[in-house]
Amino acid sequence: MAATTAPDTPAHTVDAFHRGRFWLVQPSRGGHRAGMDAMMLAAAVPSGFSGRLADFGAGAGAAALAVLSRCPSAQAVLVERSAEMAGFAAATLSHPGNAHLGNRASVLTADVTLTGRARTEAGLADKSFDFVIMNPPFNAVQDRSTPDALRRQAHVAEDGLFESWIRSAAAVVRPHGGLAVIARPEQLVAILDAIEGRFGDAELLCVHPRPDAAAIRIVVRAVLGARGKMSIRPPLALHGPSGNAPTERTEMISNGLASLFGD
Repeated sequence: MAATTAPDTPAHTVDAFHRGRFWLVQPSRGGHRAGMDAMMLAAAVPSGFSGRLADFGAGAGAAALAVLSRCPSAQAVLVERSAEMAGFAAATLSHPGNAHLGNRASVLTADVTLTGRARTEAGLADKSFDFVIMNPPFNAVQDRSTPDALRRQAHVAEDGLFESWIRSAAAVVRPHGGLAVIARPEQLVAILDAIEGRFGDAELLCVHPRPDAAAIRIVVRAVLGARGKMSIRPPLALHGPSGNAPTERTEMISNGLASLFGD
């Protein structure tokens, strides 16, 4: 299927997700390219979700469109600070393969770390969403960093990132709205500190490359204003004990045929 991206769109690829049920226009060099992290984050949203969703740090729009692909009554706002990546998100929504989703999605170029009136003026009004998903930059500054400025912005965490992103999520979500975050295991404490007093009924799911390997990702889901204790859900193993073939559950999640938490 040919893309109809603007002629000045930077070098890009057009990639099929959910077995061709939606397409992503994303940078071929530099910037952030979406993969399994975005699919797992999207799968944290319940399959019956029918409200308004904000994708914080949306990049080219993979996670938000994956939610729309699986939840036919949902709407989404792709919130992205980088003007260049927001341009890719707009190109994604304009792709002809996404015509069935485009009228349920929009792009907002905004910094989710803004507070108070500045956040509202940027287009993120209080209590205006039913669910927020986020795949924030979670590489530590001391980790090996790419020389590409756009990719570094998408991957390297700033001090206090989870506090500022989750604070904004708590402001823009309606009472009893949802939050889902994907991150590295070592960032669990920062996430739990940030949701304390804001979100409750938290659920933690660990993602392992294989059943006998340590987790490489965590997904935390919680509800605004809830007071229940955290529960630990059965883990997801991306591959079997040997080989690189994805497990059946991984295949289902990556193709939008199942939710991560079983709802």
